[in-house]
Amino acid sequence: MPDVTVIGGGLAGSEAAWQAAEMGCSVELWEMRPVKETPAHRTDQFAELVCSNSLGNMSLTTASGLLKEELRRLGSVILRCANVNSVPAGGALGVAREGFPRAVTETVHAHPNIEVVRKEVTDIPDGPTVIATGPLTSDALTEKIESLSGETLYFYDAASPIIHRDSLDDSIVYLASRYGKGEAAYLNCPMNEEEYNAFVENLATAELSPIKDFEEDMYFEGCLPVETIARRGRETLRFGPMKPVGLPDPRTGREAHAVVQLRQDDESGRLYNIVGFQTRLKWGEQKRVFRAIPGLAKADFARMGVMHRNTYLPANHMLDATMRIRGARSGAPLFFAGQLTGVEGYVESAAMGHIAGTNAARLARGDAPITMPRGTMMGALAHYITTKEGTLQPINSNWGLVPAAPKREDGRRLSKPERRERQARMALATLDEFIGAREKAVV
Repeated sequence: MPDVTVIGGGLAGSEAAWQAAEMGCSVELWEMRPVKETPAHRTDQFAELVCSNSLGNMSLTTASGLLKEELRRLGSVILRCANVNSVPAGGALGVAREGFPRAVTETVHAHPNIEVVRKEVTDIPDGPTVIATGPLTSDALTEKIESLSGETLYFYDAASPIIHRDSLDDSIVYLASRYGKGEAAYLNCPMNEEEYNAFVENLATAELSPIKDFEEDMYFEGCLPVETIARRGRETLRFGPMKPVGLPDPRTGREAHAVVQLRQDDESGRLYNIVGFQTRLKWGEQKRVFRAIPGLAKADFARMGVMHRNTYLPANHMLDATMRIRGARSGAPLFFAGQLTGVEGYVESAAMGHIAGTNAARLARGDAPITMPRGTMMGALAHYITTKEGTLQPINSNWGLVPAAPKREDGRRLSKPERRERQARMALATLDEFIGAREKAVV
């Protein structure tokens, strides 16, 4: 029997298995693909990216950037593989959709303390266990988890289409990043007002793929289908994924009425995804509507937009900040990780995997689980999802979770980027102190 069992080979499960193995524990990592497929995955690779290929902004003036730096300092295998397989994405950490999961799979397989088991888990094993089966948890395991929580929450998540680069019209599409920040890494499709109004009308009235009658139509606000946004008002898209601000067309020197952006999706730059265009339109409707975007008239789709059910737990009733099950079930050596815990985002999922894997290993070694300090973004996320009052909605990293910085310093009002940078410095100082204390305790 292994010291630690990890169920699920996504970003969170891979991170959890790696951290437990790095602490000297023997680990079994169970992944049901390819023995049993999911509605959204296409390969049997670990950490396969289903939606966007971006892991978010890298700047320390962003919450996502801070979270990635925390994970980097903690020795994250996900961040290590992401950095090695990065692709141009302006100020964001974009990764090659095939190269990144391949690197994670090979790295995890190569660890001497990790044994990979390709089989579906239908029951929760004994001993320290991390369940990181993500939003596409199998029905059999979902039943076991539901029996623990008494309820299962869910929402629908949608992925953007991916287009072949050589099918774009370069006489219309131009390369730029918003406000010229970072390298020019996005392809931009400008629309005038007439084109925009016609597009919104087509999008809002296009035919949708059906959902099962017994499942309520629910979405996470941070990942709304583009057609849902269009139905909320004619101008809504211009203030969301089609915002033209900071993207002047170099051929005119002026900003368009609206702009559709495309981001590189693979190492070679042959594939691009439509940023913010996650959708549940029928495939034929996607081709009809999206080919009306200037520059995409002859778009060749490598992957159509897809929709799948995401499942997550009432972590605020069920888990403590170590990601361990609590309450009447607290005697069980059971931890949860990833999107299943109620965080939203690739890096956030990996962060919860880090916490769960570390604490499962500590429990296996006879040590008490540890709680990440709330002054860090990781600790703040864990605290939020496990203490939120009322109904838990999936949440990304954000500055409202960590201690605020003063608005004034030496009689001068600080700009927002300056305040964010100070918040990041405080969080990283807290993390470094935590790491130092932990290393000292081990010695």
